[in-house]
Amino acid sequence: MTDAAILEHIDRQPHGRTSLKHLLRELRIRGDERGALEDALERLVDKGQLIEVRSGQYTTARNSREFVPGRLSIHRDGYGFLIPDHPIPGIQGDIFIPREATRGLMHGDRAIARVSWTGADGKAEGVVWKVLKRAHPSVVGEFRITRKGMFVIPHDQRIQDWIEIAEDMAIPPVHADVDRIGVTPRVIHSPADLDGLIVNVEILEYGSERDRPIGRVTEVLGAPDDFGVDVEIIIRKHHIPHRFPEEVLAEASRITETIGEAELRGRRDFRELPIVTIDGETARDFDDAVLVDRLPNGNFSLQVHIADVSHYVRPGSAIDNEARERGTSVYFPDRAVPMLPFELSTNVCSLKPQVDRLVLSAIIELDHKGEPLSWEFCRGVIRSVERMTYTNVHLLLEGDAAQRERYAPLVERFETMRELAEIMMRRRYKRGSIDFDLPEPLIEFDQFGEMTGVTRSPRNIAHRIIEEFMLAANEAVASHLEHSGHAAIYRIHEQPDPKRVMEFEEVAAQFGYSLGVGAIPVSKLRYSEKKAQGRRDYKNVEVPGSIKITSKAYQRLVEKVAGKPEERVLSYLMLRSLRQARYSAENVGHFALAASHYTHFTSPIRRYPDLIVHRLLKASLEGRTYSDEAELAAIAADCSSSERRAADAERELVEWKKAKFMESHVGDAFDGLIISVTRFGMFVELNELFVEGLVPIDSLPGDRYMFQENVRKIVGQRTRREFAIGGRVEVTLDRVDPIERKLQFSIIDRKPVKQKKPASSRSRRGEPGS
Repeated sequence: MTDAAILEHIDRQPHGRTSLKHLLRELRIRGDERGALEDALERLVDKGQLIEVRSGQYTTARNSREFVPGRLSIHRDGYGFLIPDHPIPGIQGDIFIPREATRGLMHGDRAIARVSWTGADGKAEGVVWKVLKRAHPSVVGEFRITRKGMFVIPHDQRIQDWIEIAEDMAIPPVHADVDRIGVTPRVIHSPADLDGLIVNVEILEYGSERDRPIGRVTEVLGAPDDFGVDVEIIIRKHHIPHRFPEEVLAEASRITETIGEAELRGRRDFRELPIVTIDGETARDFDDAVLVDRLPNGNFSLQVHIADVSHYVRPGSAIDNEARERGTSVYFPDRAVPMLPFELSTNVCSLKPQVDRLVLSAIIELDHKGEPLSWEFCRGVIRSVERMTYTNVHLLLEGDAAQRERYAPLVERFETMRELAEIMMRRRYKRGSIDFDLPEPLIEFDQFGEMTGVTRSPRNIAHRIIEEFMLAANEAVASHLEHSGHAAIYRIHEQPDPKRVMEFEEVAAQFGYSLGVGAIPVSKLRYSEKKAQGRRDYKNVEVPGSIKITSKAYQRLVEKVAGKPEERVLSYLMLRSLRQARYSAENVGHFALAASHYTHFTSPIRRYPDLIVHRLLKASLEGRTYSDEAELAAIAADCSSSERRAADAERELVEWKKAKFMESHVGDAFDGLIISVTRFGMFVELNELFVEGLVPIDSLPGDRYMFQENVRKIVGQRTRREFAIGGRVEVTLDRVDPIERKLQFSIIDRKPVKQKKPASSRSRRGEPGS
């Protein structure tokens, strides 16, 4: 009996509860089958899908309002929330966990909360009834010796308790910090040598309401200001696997670059074709290569050749298991943590020029409107003729004489690529695909690895060419897998949450824009009143379920704001109103791309789902069934989690480097854009540096300011001066918080503000938010 069938059976019982004894009788289970049922119940309890309310008594989590599984989010002030795995009837939002109930818990733990109180507005409070899975097997922090003993202060402020270290657990197994260029390794003779250093600690006991967690030092990373220690901290804080096990390295070392005749058998030979790779200047692995031909009938033939990683990484191998654990490569400004060992990622699987490489190929015929007419897939072998860069291709297409002479045999082909890419862009636009052209920050370093500034990452027609070709290949593979009836992993992007859409509409209305959903503004919807603060709580807004939104509505608004002063803010807020894309074994389409079928096929060197899709595609081509849907669903969930972990780590390190860079600019003046306003101030993003910080509301000059939530503005009570999202301001950097890595600005007031005539007392009384 499957896990899903067990859950459905329990849901059908009176009050949604049953016991092991009843299950055995009702399901007529005897003998060896009893052990299988007990194993299944234990597995479901461990996952949090089944709640054992007392010994041998079960209810499903989705059927319980008292016991709620989810993930803990602990605030640095000590209190926390349990974020439920699924909506709970009668409960709005997250479950509050008071500070006194969070001892022994850590941010990110998966747990079951027992709800102790639910208010009329749906807000709930509870305590953690059971921890399902610990988020932190280890903690990184600063080693500190005090009169009360030895401790490690966690780098993550959301981990409240200091980790206690016994004297015999202070010296790590290897008495030196990690090997980094430019850092002299330290030899540790005694715990005193660790005082003030950054270490990684394995948690032995997680503590309780009375006792601190206990751990032992496993690594010394170095002094807080050592070169590269920030990256080492982030890697360990987010538990990113960064050292390949010995069996993985041994397996990788046995893979040869030589391609034998047996490996070529059954493959299509593309080696005589002028296939090229196009990547960034600093790219080290090349997993896609392309070619475009114009067919005799006037149509286009697009060839997308992807490194055949699945030929080298076999299911269940040590490399495969490690790749699944990592899920994705992680890219930091000055280094990368690859998903695959060097022998594969930058050598055997990398589509280097002038060498034979095994590929999995998609050949797509498109008409003059960019509409795909047919596609085929095959195993192949290529020998790319050039390793092109985005910069060189862009210059060539812009008419640069030197580049056109250097790549003369390829000029016509690149021009055909541009023609096809522009046709494909117009087709995507017509169907409603959203293209947010938000600037990507690019961290710049000097020769010593020190950050020197932040610039806008370049994006030109060469980037567009590769994007369009990869999108086409991904869609073609997804369509093929779905229509072939095989289980698959898709890249999905679900419809936006109506509540978030309406919150965006409220802001957009301040600028005179709308997505055109034709729904009631948030300010007119029912809301719960927070009497203590005298303001509206938009978390509990009831949004009509009939609201429908299409990607074309977003696309039209992106086009309207293009080039306008408010473009940066509204594009950012539109993006925030959308859900996160994720991997799933169930295809629900991709909202932002306006695609009914989409997957990730084009980057198997750096993304595990792409590797799985390669295996699925090969299986379908050979008439085999690769795997069951339950296994694919588990892989999809794991890879979605790994992707979020990588994104969080990359973002945090960039923000850290930005804050450190800005420490030398305290007192300097900058032009900025107001990107958010809150009751405690406004957030300003600097125009040139892509750095943001807070202007506290009580620091605003010349008046006493109040936040008016109904219009989302900060307004002076006497002068009526307003600060709103999209406003341009000049600010001074006052301070940089080195712990939280946050910036604080103040407004430069160069011109005296002319006071407006105060409104009448009658109008003031009727003013929303007053």
